[in-house]
Amino acid sequence: MSRRQYVARGVPGGYRVWDNKRRRWWGDLYELCPDELLAELNGGADRDKITALLKRYRAQKR
Repeated sequence: MSRRQYVARGVPGGYRVWDNKRRRWWGDLYELCPDELLAELNGGADRDKITALLKRYRAQKR
């Protein structure tokens, strides 16, 4: 089983997505764990679906 490239890590105030390949944070701070977003990033990586998920998680912060 290979390592996942993107993982969610708990930080003060919520969760952030860590990119294991580039060793840096990816995206924004999320209050809820972005499980569907991580699954898509590590899976098929469909650009339209990732964009829709990003908009949905950003809207939850408001």
